Amino acid sequence: MSFRMSLFRTAVAAATGASVLLSGCSSIGAASGAAAAVTTGIVTANPAVGIGVGIAVQAATDEAVARVMRSLHGEQQDAIAAAAGTLAVGESGPWRIKHPVPVENGHGEVRVLRTVSSSLVQCKEFAFSVVDGDTPGAHQDWFIASACQQTTQWKWASAEPAVARWGNLQ
Repeated sequence: MSFRMSLFRTAVAAATGASVLLSGCSSIGAASGAAAAVTTGIVTANPAVGIGVGIAVQAATDEAVARVMRSLHGEQQDAIAAAAGTLAVGESGPWRIKHPVPVENGHGEVRVLRTVSSSLVQCKEFAFSVVDGDTPGAHQDWFIASACQQTTQWKWASAEPAVARWGNLQ
């Protein structure tokens, strides 16, 4: 095995280890970009190519993470909308979402405030809470949103709440 190939494998292993250690959502793109830049720079012996590849990998990884987070938020919103859809005005009920990967799981309460009906649409305005943790008496934040019925299911119909919790969905 050549020295360059051995160095390449060492760099890949180090980059993989670094990306595992730095696996917070906001650092995945940076870690993967840095790993790609180092690896490419070593293999090609051209730092400019390594930097270019690193930037491209970071951008692609950041976009993939943002897409996954939007999907998880959408599933959470659909769970809240579905819970609101089963309730009448004045009623309260729980909502909960549990993803296969333990990210963006949540639970809380939904309270239907009013319905908006017309010949074209059936919507509900509701307040919902997001509980911070699973312990009794955990802090809850409350938000107002609306959902409309689409054929057989209820779908989120609000602009995103302007709070940091929703991240890039604002």
